[in-house]
Amino acid sequence: MILINLLPHREEKRRRRKAAFYAGLGVAALAGLAIAAGWYAIVQQMISAQQQRNQFLGAEIKKLEAQITDIATLRAEIESLKSRQKAVEDLQIDRNLPVHLLNELVRQAPEGVYFNTLKQENQTLTLNGIAQTQERVSELLRNTANSSEWLVRPELIETKAAGSGAGRDQKRLYEFGVRLSVKRPQDQASAPAAGAPAPKAAPAAPAKKA
Repeated sequence: MILINLLPHREEKRRRRKAAFYAGLGVAALAGLAIAAGWYAIVQQMISAQQQRNQFLGAEIKKLEAQITDIATLRAEIESLKSRQKAVEDLQIDRNLPVHLLNELVRQAPEGVYFNTLKQENQTLTLNGIAQTQERVSELLRNTANSSEWLVRPELIETKAAGSGAGRDQKRLYEFGVRLSVKRPQDQASAPAAGAPAPKAAPAAPAKKA
């Protein structure tokens, strides 16, 4: 006996393939959603971890900034104390400076040079005096420029003829003005080439006679 299937089998196969296709699409969509959800969770975890690191770094940076501020304050206080200490040391050294300058002038003044006035303003010393000849004034400038330990950079302000000398030596005298710079011991110590201690004051020389 021959059986003949008169049902619409083609439509049934088509329906089954369509159902399988839609089922595959659903499975693929679910898999894609699962992958996306997993990746999103991983990214969120990474972002959270990075935010925690950023917060930690921010807290540490604030601590460092506070420490830097404290260090800057301490440095400012140290510099202020150093400035005060240097000012006190300078005052202590400058107390004996006039004695050293007078001794130095006695050493460097040649025969026939006499000082009338001395005036010091800060590190500038102005001399006014009388010399027997202009060559004596030049010798004073050379001495203070080349061999003086306390006086440097001599500058001739003026020189002019004055009245004649008295007594047997009827010679013409010359009035002069000289400006010098004072070289203090602390200035010598801070100079790049200074390696020796501050110079000792020379003993006062006897007054020179013309």
